[in-house]
Amino acid sequence: MTPRTLLSRPFCFSAGPAALLAGLCMAQTAWADTLPSHQNLPSSQQGKAPPAPKKLPPHSPDWGVFNTGKGAAAGFGTVGGFGQARWAEDWSDIVNTPPEKRKNDWFNRLKYIRLTDKGDIWLSINGEERLRYIFENQPMMGAAGKTNASRVLLRNMYGADLHIGEHIRAYAEFLWGVGGGSNYYGYQTGYQRERLDLQQGILEVKGNLLGAKMGVMGGRQVFLDAPVSMQSARDLTNVQQTWDGFRGYAVWKSFRLDIFDFMQTNKLPQNVFADGTNYNARMYGIYTSTALPTFSVMNQKSQLFADVFFIGYLFNGAPAALPTMTGTQAGSTRRDNAGARFWGNVGPFDISLTGVFQGGEFRPAASQGATRPVRAYAVNGSFGWTAKSLKAKPSIALQADLFSGGSYHSKNGAVGTFATPYFPLPYYNDVTLALTSQNLIGVGPVVTAAPFPDLHLKLHVPVFWRESTQDAVYGTGKIYSYRNNLSGGFLGVTPQTQVAWNFAPHWTWTHDIAGFLASQGMHHAGAKDGAFYMQTMEFKF
Repeated sequence: MTPRTLLSRPFCFSAGPAALLAGLCMAQTAWADTLPSHQNLPSSQQGKAPPAPKKLPPHSPDWGVFNTGKGAAAGFGTVGGFGQARWAEDWSDIVNTPPEKRKNDWFNRLKYIRLTDKGDIWLSINGEERLRYIFENQPMMGAAGKTNASRVLLRNMYGADLHIGEHIRAYAEFLWGVGGGSNYYGYQTGYQRERLDLQQGILEVKGNLLGAKMGVMGGRQVFLDAPVSMQSARDLTNVQQTWDGFRGYAVWKSFRLDIFDFMQTNKLPQNVFADGTNYNARMYGIYTSTALPTFSVMNQKSQLFADVFFIGYLFNGAPAALPTMTGTQAGSTRRDNAGARFWGNVGPFDISLTGVFQGGEFRPAASQGATRPVRAYAVNGSFGWTAKSLKAKPSIALQADLFSGGSYHSKNGAVGTFATPYFPLPYYNDVTLALTSQNLIGVGPVVTAAPFPDLHLKLHVPVFWRESTQDAVYGTGKIYSYRNNLSGGFLGVTPQTQVAWNFAPHWTWTHDIAGFLASQGMHHAGAKDGAFYMQTMEFKF
């Protein structure tokens, strides 16, 4: 890290809020859920019997069986106190906390602010300060044009969640992202540097209808109801991936439905409040999930889900280009993803199996060839075991993935390369982003443990091959130039480990260490071994 380069960036915007919040937070103790207190119910509920306590994730809406996986089964991301999407949190449960417990955390006063005497209109405020340092000695397997790259990333993200009665909610979230360092790269994309702008802006109308909890959410929002091998919030960067459009959801007792139609938010403008809509990138579809009847295995409750979905992509530009023998072919494409997922737990065993067929078409740019059909597929699976009786609750799993490839020799046949234009979850396969979910086979163990309640460990060692030796090697947003000088399908190994320490309330210190060990064939083609280190200091309330 180079201090001169770092200080040349406008960090002054963030120093004040970060220092203030840090000082307020360090003297506080963790807030814990307690049984409901009748004396602290909203005035509209005074005189009534207190509701029976429910075993829900902290500050999570009650989605019934779809609260499985810290709420991830509901389609809004996990909620474990804090949510992947902050609007997925529900802090109305704080009114059931005795005042002496509520005062243990200063920030509780910001989570449920009554705006009327009845408490039917209330506001919740959230915030995040995140400082991240990344070092890569050979980024993108040496193809980034930089060596010993150090990146320093700081983001400030603050949101306000306004509840108007039981049926209307408005949410606004603002972000400022700063990037500096030495020998850095990739800052021109709009994913790292962002002046003050609207990150999310949602209006939601919801209620109970036809025996289901239904709602419609319109505006700019993070969307997480898709397989992580295909799409994510892109949280590795300063600026999360957001979408402009709408989603409608309905959650019954054992079945849920999600319908959505989005255009990707355009993050390239660098001016204040300049983000618009990228009409060249669209995602639309329907996702359904059925909770199968529960059963018991080895004296443990078992719950399985059967998901069926259709997700459509429309995109052009660099993400849509196809490799040729000497370069790439520009064009636009439509990808129709029809898939199913079977997942859950059988006693102490966790299972997940996803299959996706990807159809559609590729339209070359003017005078560059004929329209070609798309025939691609992906299969993803994992099987794991957790020793819940042990203190550290260690878990060991085997993860295997296959993403189909095509042929850069073909000019007229069907396109066989599975496309993932909207950022698969980096932690799923390769935190370094050197490889992505295209023309790829990956197999490796995943080991997790929590030796202490505030210390979490993870180890993942995937081994990678090309699915088709006639297709290129793909990184996140990149097609490598390796072609005829690359022999064999074996690519290499990417061991990666993570240590996360919640050393104080609201604070998490995370270390990610990874490396790429290239195969002999990749070395001959020009790829280089690389080391990756990422350190993240995060404060949330």
